[in-house]
Parts: sequence; C-alpha cells; structure tokens
Amino acid sequence: MNKRICFSIKDNVAEVKLNRADKHNALDHEMFEAIIKAGDQIAQDDSIRAVLLYGAGDSFCAGIDLTMFADEGLARNFTKRMKPRDHSLANYYQSAAYVWREIPVPVIAVLHGAVYGGGLQVALGADIRYANANMKLSIMEIKWGIIPDMSMTTSLPYLMGIDKALEMAMTADILDANDAFNKGLITAIEDKPLEKARALAEKIANKSPDAIRSIKRLFYQTWHRNDEFSLSLEAQLQLQIMGGSNQIEAVQSSLSGAKPDFSNSKI
Repeated sequence: MNKRICFSIKDNVAEVKLNRADKHNALDHEMFEAIIKAGDQIAQDDSIRAVLLYGAGDSFCAGIDLTMFADEGLARNFTKRMKPRDHSLANYYQSAAYVWREIPVPVIAVLHGAVYGGGLQVALGADIRYANANMKLSIMEIKWGIIPDMSMTTSLPYLMGIDKALEMAMTADILDANDAFNKGLITAIEDKPLEKARALAEKIANKSPDAIRSIKRLFYQTWHRNDEFSLSLEAQLQLQIMGGSNQIEAVQSSLSGAKPDFSNSKI
C-alpha cells in the first residue's frame, strides 16, 4: 500500500482511510492504485467481515486531481486503462469504485466535506453510506466536459430514479446532506458518522459471515431480476448455508446468549 491509503484490520473489520488530506483526497494515479490494491487485498482475506471506508482531513474525496488532465502519460495509457482488469468486469478507473462491490462483505462509507465526481462514485461503490451534516456531493464530471465513467451506472439504479440521476449528471449541481438523503444517495445523516459506522461494522462482524456474504450477493444479484431467478438464488444460497458450522453456531449462541465464535467464511 502506498502513502495515499492508511489500511488496518482489527477484530475482523478492515479500515481504509484515504490519506491525501492536503488535496481533499483527490484521485491521482497513486490514489487509484492504492484504492484498487486495498480492495483486492480485502476481497481475498476470508478473515475480514466488514469494511470501513473514509477520508482524512476536511473531505471524503473531492474527485479527480485536475493535474491528471495535463499528464502526458494519461493520453498514452488511457486506452489500455479503459480495458477491464484481469478477473474483473471493471477497468482501472472504474475499479476504484467497483472494487468495493466485488468485495463479498459489506462496505460502509463515512462521508464528510466534499464528495464530488470520482469521489462520489467511490462512495457509491460502498453498500451503506453515513454522512455528517456538512457533507456536499455532486456528479461533477459534466463540469470538465466528460461523463461519469467510474461504475456509477451500476450503483445509481439501486438508489434513485433515472430522471433525478439525469438532472444531477447534466448540471453538476451540488447537493447538501439533506438533499442527498432525500434522493436516496446516503443512508443516514449522523452527528458522528465514523462512530456509527464502527458500531455497525462491529455488529455485522458478530453475525454469521456465511450469511452476511450471502445476503450481499443475494440482494445485488436479484434486485432487478425476475422472480424465477430470485427465488432460485434464494434457495441455492440457503442450501449452502443451512447446517454449516457457522449456521449451527448462530443458533446455539442465540439460544445461549453467549458471544458467537464463527469461523472464517469460504462461501
């Protein structure tokens, strides 16, 4: 991991902090690479049961570092980086946001300050988003004459109607926390969102990791599918879980009131 990210794991919870506070955690190549590397590492670690994603300093992430547009290497490598990465549907740029979707456990983003452009797309890659009252967000790419291209089209349809999404994407209007909540872009406004996120991560980490991973997969794969597919996947996943050691531990600990002792999930 390079200096753009602070990464730690404690009690089965990973914390990823964007660590470029002097630039409002703007996305340059080092930041892209660090985010992707962290996401890939988490995805392969069966001991991790929840993830926190947040930013240092005054903002979560203010979007693309504009110096990238003047980088001669951008034009030289752009076409290559627009191709899907190995073992992923997403390309290099998309992966900074989509890698959180590829992680099999829940990712909780904590938002404050500026959450603009690419920063918003990274945030939307998370499963749950807590924000404080000073957060402001925007689909800002149109300001620079480009389109949102960091996997936003895979996240926004779960959250809002196409008319509201088009309005935001075509204007670059900046929404405050209340507007963002009313549009479904954040889960809740909290006085202390990082504390709230840590409490939720701890709660999730003490549930069966088999069930937690399967719930994330079930919801994302069925949310816009037909009944036949959805019912079939429900049954398929339940058959994998039922009678396993973690499912038995969940029942026994619930009945006894003891703290559960789950094994790392392989599902």
